Amino acid sequence: MKFLVLGAGAQGSACAFDLLQRPEVERVVLADLDVNEPKGFLKPFLGGVLDVLTLDATDHVAVRNAMENVDGVASALPYYFNLDMTRLAIESKSNFCDLGGNTEIVDRQREMTVEAEEQYVSVVPDCGLAPGMVNILAQGGIDALDQTASVKIYVGGLPQSPEPPLNYQLVYSLEGVLDYYTTPVLVLEDGRVVDKEPLTGLETVEFDGLGELEAFLTAGGISRMPYRYRGLIPSMSYKTLRYPGHCELMKSMRNIGLMDLEPVEIKGNSVVPRDLLIKILDTKLRKPLGEDLVVMRVVIAGVLDGSPRTVTYEMIDYYDRDREITAMMRTTGYSLAATAYMQSAGLIPKGAHTPSECVPTEMYIQQLAERGIVIKRSEN
Repeated sequence: MKFLVLGAGAQGSACAFDLLQRPEVERVVLADLDVNEPKGFLKPFLGGVLDVLTLDATDHVAVRNAMENVDGVASALPYYFNLDMTRLAIESKSNFCDLGGNTEIVDRQREMTVEAEEQYVSVVPDCGLAPGMVNILAQGGIDALDQTASVKIYVGGLPQSPEPPLNYQLVYSLEGVLDYYTTPVLVLEDGRVVDKEPLTGLETVEFDGLGELEAFLTAGGISRMPYRYRGLIPSMSYKTLRYPGHCELMKSMRNIGLMDLEPVEIKGNSVVPRDLLIKILDTKLRKPLGEDLVVMRVVIAGVLDGSPRTVTYEMIDYYDRDREITAMMRTTGYSLAATAYMQSAGLIPKGAHTPSECVPTEMYIQQLAERGIVIKRSEN
């Protein structure tokens, strides 16, 4: 198998590393505008199975040339590249998956299903942690029941050693975090897709080894799954997990305008409040040596053989000290790689589908278990 990984940042590098562990993989090309200094955990593979390629994603001729003669393309580029990369991959007759990030773009990718089928390739957007992993697991629970009453998804990327007042550290873009805190949240309520205010629905959730965490509604993580199940499942929600106290602090910052995008005048200068907040928080919350964890729980409740039944998936994953790979990189980048591998192995149907529509749950869980990401399933 041969793969092209687009984007040499945290998630793309983790994706490449996962693929390099697989004996069936003959070649991985890691491409980005600047790949002069790949991550340390990738350097042992240079000159062997791993190649690096300087590539501008806006140069479609160069991108298409890079996509020729590979089995799969895994994109960890920003979401606004996904539509063009999908089209180019289909034209190159290469399977394609990405990390998603924008529901409207995902809908447009799914509209390319006929073109993908004609080229005998598969397209799977939204293949990270959330969306991605959680949607696949939710589908596994739905499929295990005769009737589903509710789906509750909880996910959080957290520091192992929290520091007040926010008890948080950055494991990906702060711009993305603030988007999730300010964008309307899609949920299923009485079988209908409705918008909810982010940073609401606060509740306490307990995890062994971590104690009590708080959970609250945020955007993005559930992607378009509520649309798929409207009228079929009464209740479906996605909540972010944080250490207690984080939600109210962030809500206060939002409510007084610190996350606003409308510029204000300060001493004759035009300043966007969110830009100022990002500048301040980034210096406080970005800890290059900070060790993180990712915690996840998906609870699917319903009926099986006439009796109430609940299926639960749970995971706590930790920073890889030996390789200096964060838990967020592991759970997001390895998820992308697992999907890319299954596509190229012929385990994903041709056409364009979201992960919950096409990725086999148990096989996916096994793929991650091979990298030490253990997802526990229970049923009661």
